[in-house]
Amino acid sequence: MKKNILGFLSLLLILFFVVGCKDSQKRNVSDNKTITVAASPTPHALILEHVAPLLEKKGYKLVVKKFDDFIMPNKALASGDADANYFQHVPFFKKAVKENNYKFSIAGAVHLEPMGLYSKNVKIIRDLKNGVTVVASDSVADWGRVISILKQAKLVEVKKGVDLENATFDDISKNPKHLKFLHNVKPEMLVQIYNNQEDDLVAINSNFAYGAKLNPLKDSVVSESNNSPYVNIVATREGEEKSAKIKALIKVLHEKKVQDWILKTWGGSVKPVAANDWKK
Repeated sequence: MKKNILGFLSLLLILFFVVGCKDSQKRNVSDNKTITVAASPTPHALILEHVAPLLEKKGYKLVVKKFDDFIMPNKALASGDADANYFQHVPFFKKAVKENNYKFSIAGAVHLEPMGLYSKNVKIIRDLKNGVTVVASDSVADWGRVISILKQAKLVEVKKGVDLENATFDDISKNPKHLKFLHNVKPEMLVQIYNNQEDDLVAINSNFAYGAKLNPLKDSVVSESNNSPYVNIVATREGEEKSAKIKALIKVLHEKKVQDWILKTWGGSVKPVAANDWKK
């Protein structure tokens, strides 16, 4: 009888230990002196790698996990595999939080990457032929962004009362050049389409454009204006944006010498956001 009881208690202790360890791993991805950040390779991971020595001087080790897509960085944050992520702009963040019920917070804004529309053959917008296809990603959060650029270039108009940030291609009311729209492409495939489709206009997210050595200010047919709401942010789980290590990360990203380096490295096409220039 005693053996049975002892065996049962031992089993309970083992189960408690296993569950406890798993829960601990989920909630504590790293210690208080290690900051693990899920990021896009360019420019996000490069910026993080640049500030790693500054964080080390403050007593923090920075670990950067690179992802080539726009889904996994948020999953990594939600699962506890990262303390923060740095890859997404505010409208994408809001949409992801709403659709997935993520308990996330914005720790700080870091930079703006102007989106550009690129073409192999078309160099200036007035040379755009009728009936050309505009290719955009399947990220609904970017559709309004693409439409805003087209509207800015006087290529389309949208229905009255439509909020451009949430606009879809069905909201286009006037299309004088009879542009066609393809918007079911994975973001990471846009550069390949740009390389293969010579006359199309391809809306490429800047982190993928940089990887293909494209500068949105120099190489695009048209790019978005400076007053864009699509600022790139560092996101954390709710409440953790106030932790000492996340505050330290945001502080070094806003240092003037870091922001000057960002401007110089990307030729002004990655525009730093000062700590006081952006409100949640």
